Amino acid sequence: MNFPVFDLHCDTALAMLGKDFLAEGTLKKNQFHIDLERASALPGYAQCFACFTTPREKFPGRFTVEDMFERELAVILREVNANGDLIQLIYEPKEIELNRNKGLMSAILTIEGPAGFGYNPDLLENLSQIGFRISTLGWNEKNPLTGSHVTGGGLTELGKEYVRQAQKNGILIDVSHISDEAFWDIMDITEAPIIASHSNSRKVWDHSRNITDEMFLAICKTGGVAGFNMCAEFVGENPTLDTACDHIIHFLELDPDGKHIALGGDLDGISHMPEGFTGIQDYPKFAEKLLERGVSEDTVMDIFWNNALGVITQCCM
Repeated sequence: MNFPVFDLHCDTALAMLGKDFLAEGTLKKNQFHIDLERASALPGYAQCFACFTTPREKFPGRFTVEDMFERELAVILREVNANGDLIQLIYEPKEIELNRNKGLMSAILTIEGPAGFGYNPDLLENLSQIGFRISTLGWNEKNPLTGSHVTGGGLTELGKEYVRQAQKNGILIDVSHISDEAFWDIMDITEAPIIASHSNSRKVWDHSRNITDEMFLAICKTGGVAGFNMCAEFVGENPTLDTACDHIIHFLELDPDGKHIALGGDLDGISHMPEGFTGIQDYPKFAEKLLERGVSEDTVMDIFWNNALGVITQCCM
């Protein structure tokens, strides 16, 4: 069966921006992991497009981390506007299902690392008005908000204020990339569902970017979701689609109703994926493999579409 796809995380904006920041990439047809031509074969597609920034990035010429954020946002808006007959930027969750019914794809703006606007929680209200609906607190570095899975270290006071302001303004907090300590600090203060947009099971594959069973259950308790990441490094050794299914099936052992598992492929932000998966066009193969492994059609539909749509709808009205 061919299911609609709601993917919580990609780095296609960064891919389109290019190493020279000239933003010459296109969304309609390209050599990246995602383009609209391939996605149009799906019976519905909603993609969260991340604006990724980190102070660790080496910038070409005189460009700054702020330029990186602004140019990624600009290239997303440019490409969505240029392909308005295929995809629309959404501001309200109800637009996603309306678009699917009209044969249109949906684009959702997200933040991966707030370095591009100085980690400033006072700017989140404006960013929400622009259309941003999800935010991590960082990437792989320690920053003014939090420690990362690489560095360790908990949430700072500024980080706590960032969480509060994001949730106040209808922006989902995404715990991917942060440290274990910061994860639990967020759980102590959250007043809304929490997501891990592109994080797998640490029980299945022991990597610090993945989440423990206790973390997954805590996310479930908030009403959030964990999005499955196609990065081979986080899936297993020489992984296949069967290995990818192992993560989903383990999460289903913890969440038998399957209401807190989603997709967050990290496409265009990764180099290696499980054997048999090369881009957006291969999500049907993943669905078929899940069905072969005994996951029901209803549960696959929840994982591929309903669960992500549900948490976005609950938090981002």
